[in-house]
Amino acid sequence: MQKISIIGLGKVGLPLAAAIASRGYHILGYDNDASKLEKIRKNIFSYEPHLDELMRQHARRLQCTGHLSEIAGTAITFVAVPTPSIKNGAFSLRHLDHALAKIGAVLKSKKEFHIVSVVSTVLPGSMEKLRKVIEKSSGKKCGRDFGLCYNPAFIALGNVIYNFLHPDFVLIGESDKPSGDKLEEFYLHFCKNDAKIHRMNFINAEITKISVNTFITMKISFGNTIARLCEQIPGAHSEVITRAIGADRRIGTHYLKGALGYGGPCFPRDNKAFAYMAKQVGIKALSAEATHKINLSQIEWLSSFVMSKIRKEDTIAILGLSYKPDTDVIEESQGIALAQALLRRNCRLVLYDPAAMSSASRIFEGKVTFAKNLDEALRRSQIIVITTPWNEFANIHPRNFASTNGHPKIVLDCWRILEDKNVGQKAHYIPLGVSLAGREGI
Repeated sequence: MQKISIIGLGKVGLPLAAAIASRGYHILGYDNDASKLEKIRKNIFSYEPHLDELMRQHARRLQCTGHLSEIAGTAITFVAVPTPSIKNGAFSLRHLDHALAKIGAVLKSKKEFHIVSVVSTVLPGSMEKLRKVIEKSSGKKCGRDFGLCYNPAFIALGNVIYNFLHPDFVLIGESDKPSGDKLEEFYLHFCKNDAKIHRMNFINAEITKISVNTFITMKISFGNTIARLCEQIPGAHSEVITRAIGADRRIGTHYLKGALGYGGPCFPRDNKAFAYMAKQVGIKALSAEATHKINLSQIEWLSSFVMSKIRKEDTIAILGLSYKPDTDVIEESQGIALAQALLRRNCRLVLYDPAAMSSASRIFEGKVTFAKNLDEALRRSQIIVITTPWNEFANIHPRNFASTNGHPKIVLDCWRILEDKNVGQKAHYIPLGVSLAGREGI
């Protein structure tokens, strides 16, 4: 079976390496960060379900190196390095430029045809620039001596390995048909499901990737708008409405929850990048711009709502600092944004998350209390805001919300994960996305 190499062993590259190894391939993983490689060798890496398990199970097929020249012994190289956002919404290609120039230098002396597949998200026109980078450093011709593909990942942190192995579809932007054929052949063996493979030129693939994420953010924001609407109308419940809307095959229920805004390392920046992409060709992406404004407004609204419930002596617990469950990533997290907004209003906060405490401590050190566990967060607070729907929070017993100072605790459940737990018997329970009529008094 072919040997595969992966450049960049971060939150995408390392799970991809583990997933490919689990399908019988031998993997060479390269990273230029020696400390990261040392941690990987000691099985120390970011929280991601099933990653530790696969890394241990398939260790004999996984080799990590700091020597890029070793990729010459592989057939396909996946490149998963960062493409950081810059102020205007575009993505920086500096890491990709550097990586592909070094790959080209290795390919210069390789006789066999080699495929380079870029997994990192890029803007339209980027792949043509990267093609020239490899051609210059290798002295070879793309499509004749090596192949270049754009093959972005459609994954969510916390579900990365499953998403790689069971994709809804595989996107291949190809420099030439033989390269696309070889990459398609790889995916037909790698994927555990019968995923549809869409092959196209670079430019169409680049637009497709950005468009998918932008459409999802629009759907999330529409669901949140329904939730805010339902809160103001007696008898309304956003969950009932979105389930019915989602039953229409043209719409579907995925991402139509009606809760808090989107976050993470992809959705916010891809939405901004879509607007930037449109601006570059003289088009106004009004839907993307409106989506961004709606997303920003969610925390503004929630922080004001929390302030309307607080007494001077109250401590607020924020449960959930990661941007979604099953990850330790806090980038653009709604829980983090809420904490920052409440600190600006001089609130006392106690924070807890099952996985993201270490990351959050670097932001809030000395400004908030970090609970050692969930029980401590509940015990020390009078107002509890559930901002991330972790399973641990969904399993809180109503008795844990019992008053400790004679006043009922207030539970703001942004995701309605406790709606069927009779929390209202022990506390003032407010599920968001549901009519607030009759819930305003405390």
